[in-house]
Amino acid sequence: MINAPTNTTQPTLLQRLQTMRLGRWFVILMPMLWLAAFFFIPFLVVFKISLSEAMIAVPPYSPLLEWDPSNAYATLKVTFGNYLFLFESRFYLDAYLSSLRIAAVSTFFTLIIGFPIAYLIARSGPMARTILLSLVILPFWTSFLLRVYAWMSLLKKNGLVNDTLMSLGLIDQPLQILQTDVAVYIGIVYTYLPFMILPLYTTLEKMDMSLIEAAKDLGAKPWRAFCSVTLPLAKPGIIAGCLLVFIPAVGEFVIPSLLGGSDTLMIGRVLWDEFFLNRDWPLASAVAIIMLIVLVGPIMFMRNGNKEAM
Repeated sequence: MINAPTNTTQPTLLQRLQTMRLGRWFVILMPMLWLAAFFFIPFLVVFKISLSEAMIAVPPYSPLLEWDPSNAYATLKVTFGNYLFLFESRFYLDAYLSSLRIAAVSTFFTLIIGFPIAYLIARSGPMARTILLSLVILPFWTSFLLRVYAWMSLLKKNGLVNDTLMSLGLIDQPLQILQTDVAVYIGIVYTYLPFMILPLYTTLEKMDMSLIEAAKDLGAKPWRAFCSVTLPLAKPGIIAGCLLVFIPAVGEFVIPSLLGGSDTLMIGRVLWDEFFLNRDWPLASAVAIIMLIVLVGPIMFMRNGNKEAM
């Protein structure tokens, strides 16, 4: 009895697994290199500066490692005084709390406004959906700075908003909207609204409408069907949209500088003042590191909630 020759060119199971593992690492390698080059390494540089002392020099901070060639020894000089100063100063604590408050309130109103818009787009026909999505993305075609300046023109005392309210008889004299926290809320909500609408639309567009019909057939009223069916299914989009709005809003600088008043305290303005006015790079770096640590908590919390929703 003659055995048929085996095909030795056919890859074995182990070889296939190794090929898949190499392909997976190749796919993951590029994002890891990107994060290392543009996040991790800059983070280490900022952290190194935060452990130094401010001084009149170029750059304006003391080196951590000093080398003495005559005696052939190195001196490592690390200080945590910048972090201690942040915890002892009430000003920086107020700046952090104010930034978190403004970002949280803005994120809430962005969600309240963006959810109905995303739901309307998701339930529209193909042609109307394309037009509505184009209108949502249209502001990105113009400069961010020009849009903020446009809001300055709209919210000033003789601007369109006050003129409209006075013509309707709702107010007797112009309101002070510009250079207040209200103007900052309006600017942040308007600017970051597309970042809330698009994740919500992606989630709601995939939702099975037969589930809502089944809830109505079982006697659920529209509000109950929304709370029991639509809202839980939209949770991943809500979490993604809140993250996309809340995180950049905490460190926002342009909007509070142009629309807010002198008493509008946000950590982005504090960072600008410390870097460019006071020239205290170590303290500014410590402020940035603490802000990053403060943001890690909400990010991890929402990330875990997103996993549970999925």
